[in-house]
Amino acid sequence: MQFQLFIPGKNWRLSLAELVSFLKAKTVKFVVFSFSREFFVVSTEEKAESSIIDALGGTIKIGVSAVDFPTEIVNRAFLQKDKEAKAQIGREIVASGLVDAMVKGESEKTLFGVSVYCAERPFRSISKIIQRFIGSFIKSEMSVYGKKSRFMGFARDRKLPQLSHVEVLKKNLVENKAEILFCIGRERTFVANTVAVHDPFQFQKRDVGKPVQRKIFAISPRLARIMVNLAACTEGKVLLDPFCGVGTILQEALLAEATAIGVDINGWCVEATTRNLKWLKDEYALENAEYRVLKGDVHRLSQKIGWEQVDCVTTEPDLGPALRQVPTTSYALRVTEKLEPLYYGLLEEANKVLKSGGLLVLVSPYIKTRSGTPVTMEIEEKAVDIGFERVYPFKRKHFARDASVPENLLAMASLVDAERRHKIGREIHVFKKLSEKDREATLV
Repeated sequence: MQFQLFIPGKNWRLSLAELVSFLKAKTVKFVVFSFSREFFVVSTEEKAESSIIDALGGTIKIGVSAVDFPTEIVNRAFLQKDKEAKAQIGREIVASGLVDAMVKGESEKTLFGVSVYCAERPFRSISKIIQRFIGSFIKSEMSVYGKKSRFMGFARDRKLPQLSHVEVLKKNLVENKAEILFCIGRERTFVANTVAVHDPFQFQKRDVGKPVQRKIFAISPRLARIMVNLAACTEGKVLLDPFCGVGTILQEALLAEATAIGVDINGWCVEATTRNLKWLKDEYALENAEYRVLKGDVHRLSQKIGWEQVDCVTTEPDLGPALRQVPTTSYALRVTEKLEPLYYGLLEEANKVLKSGGLLVLVSPYIKTRSGTPVTMEIEEKAVDIGFERVYPFKRKHFARDASVPENLLAMASLVDAERRHKIGREIHVFKKLSEKDREATLV
């Protein structure tokens, strides 16, 4: 059994949902051993390729566990200040072979870093102490081998002792096997080395480097990739975005080696998407990339695309007007009411163009209000009437038998992506088109 550690982005639920969907779509046998907002521990029969980091939008780092031990030892070592427990942690690190791997590096002086991630709050307050202990211990061990080393520090104002993905990239720590992840879970603590790190420069390139941009309304490449993965869009599948805008979702679909079809009622968007996809194909040398972009109305989508022609529909329709201030509940309700015909029309047409079993990943507005209670669109009933079933992001079978999984996580129907500064966030839904046989069974 191979334990792999995944460090998520800011929205850990969205990151975990994407990872689960991605591994399922790639037919990787996996179990989520434990999870927290800081890190996920996933056991797999075989080590997943480190290159999957490039296919994930919500994962910052991937590490392979070299050793794990009860968190009680960490508790005794740093909360109870037990010297023998500290010595035991040192012995575990030596036995893991992580120091040996760094010693074998070709450079005369090794630069290494330690990042500490804590699932429980009590350890976060002393995480810098833990980080300094591990760094000093490794530096001392390397000197025993006659190897000079330098331990990467942090700016004083950094809240947690964690190297950013940019720092790891710039210092070549992955190639030199020189970042140690010390991940303190509720029951067990894992010590790993980083084998892959998210490259933000590639997402930035696809965001601001493409020929045509639309900053106000465009979805980010990071979120677009997450949505493509939630749609189980893999090599050879056909993905449709009926509100393609400037083609951000379609770009990520092409990078996933799918065929991309874009539709937009705005002729300018059709031209912009065509230019952007051509740029992507040339920039990333996607010689076999297949795509087409059409002008059309979502209410006549099936006439343009045909019935049961696509494997997945992934899209972000209109989310309502740009808001200068947080609205009242009544105003937010009027916004969602005006959007209902557009969304209901999309549900009808998406059901027609999707193959049986195909997935619809749909964004709807999540409007913050002055009352503190957000206003959202109630679209599940309409979707079910049309012939969809909701896909819940998390199922009990995805987790280890003894893993503690809150009921509210298993009951979570949709995923919200809304930063504090945003007045309108995104609620992400996943629906599956039922076959006629399955639909009849639900009506019995």
